[in-house]
Amino acid sequence: MVEQTGPYLTAAVGAYGLGVLARAEDAAVNATANLGRRILQVVWQRCDAQGRAELEAAVQDTAEAPDDADAAAALRQQIKRALRADAELLAELARILPVGDGAVNVTASGERSIAAKTIGTAITGDNTTITP
Repeated sequence: MVEQTGPYLTAAVGAYGLGVLARAEDAAVNATANLGRRILQVVWQRCDAQGRAELEAAVQDTAEAPDDADAAAALRQQIKRALRADAELLAELARILPVGDGAVNVTASGERSIAAKTIGTAITGDNTTITP
């Protein structure tokens, strides 16, 4: 779960900076950043004072160095600690994340294009035949 939240957290911190912990959704910010903001706010609300201070420090470090993989990893580590401390938090985040709910969006565009969640063999084209 923590690895799945990483891109959302990074996008949120990049868009909002330290204000991510208090900011409301912004229509001008992309959906990934808004989802990351929601994740961070849920974790923030469920943390005690020490957990909030640690989460805030990790968000600050990530905001100051958005390309720093170590800062992003430290932020994910704070999420992991919060998940270990609060079993209900995992269920709450699972409801927020678009992964794991079975929903898949597949888009195909263009003449004769195909799209599939999983595919073994795709045979397309005019006058196509299948021989065993």
